[in-house]
Amino acid sequence: MPGTRHVENGPAVVGRFAPTPSGPLHFGSLLTALASWLDVRARGGRWLLRMEDIDPPRCPPGASDTILEQLDAFGLYHDGAVDYQQDHDSDYQQALDTLVERGMAYPCSCSRKEWQHLGVYPGWCRQGPLHPERDCAWRLRTDIGEPAIHWQDRRLGQQHWSLPELGDVVLKRRDGLWAYQLAVVVDDARQGVTDIVRGVDLLDNTPWQIRLQQALGYTTPEYLHLPLVIAGNGQKLSKQNLAPALSLQDHAVRPLLHEALTLLGQSPSQTLCHAPVGEQLKAAIDGWQPHVLSSHNVQQTTSK
Repeated sequence: MPGTRHVENGPAVVGRFAPTPSGPLHFGSLLTALASWLDVRARGGRWLLRMEDIDPPRCPPGASDTILEQLDAFGLYHDGAVDYQQDHDSDYQQALDTLVERGMAYPCSCSRKEWQHLGVYPGWCRQGPLHPERDCAWRLRTDIGEPAIHWQDRRLGQQHWSLPELGDVVLKRRDGLWAYQLAVVVDDARQGVTDIVRGVDLLDNTPWQIRLQQALGYTTPEYLHLPLVIAGNGQKLSKQNLAPALSLQDHAVRPLLHEALTLLGQSPSQTLCHAPVGEQLKAAIDGWQPHVLSSHNVQQTTSK
């Protein structure tokens, strides 16, 4: 493991990278994976890889294997076996059952079309499904307990969010598939994740997840929400916006890794631009400084 720093007598740090295998990783994914990996390795911790494949129609065959190849090409090796969400249906069901027993989850028969003009779901089914003849989703109640969620984000500082303004989020879909919010909370607790590094586009998901952690008796991890990577056209780099896949070719990987470290504010030496990935990563671990992450979104300067 290149340059792993061992921290004596400190708490065990467990981080994770959890992509959806709906396609190959792009440069924005690389920044998230790299920042999470560095943040763990700099503290001598464990870095886990989890495939968030709870929505099979979105996950074509071979996508997970491609992601593994891409991470290996950039030297971002994980600890332990790859975890797949499809293997944990019983864990999610047990968590939902607990929430139902505690009065924190309820079946909802409303369609999005019926309430979308209101902005957030207004809780019409809290006292029972309005349309009992329909299949139901399951939602989290946000009208029970403290209405505000507070936490200290490691980049953005103190956060204060109103749960009622976010609405009752779906935990299990009407088609029987598990929703992201419940699965990610159960998985992080099951795997003992202590530190979550991810994009700021997921910041408004965090209040729901902390409420679920509280309701299920889980420990809340530390959060660090990264700036987004913006393409030259001003759009967020994403699969939906057809961001190009990361190359597996070493001659392309080396400068891309250097650029990613630069956009993370780590100021890597220009002499490392074409150095082997192991050499670049060792220097990056030794000099990792999360406090210098940009306060604004960042723009990729290359197109590959």
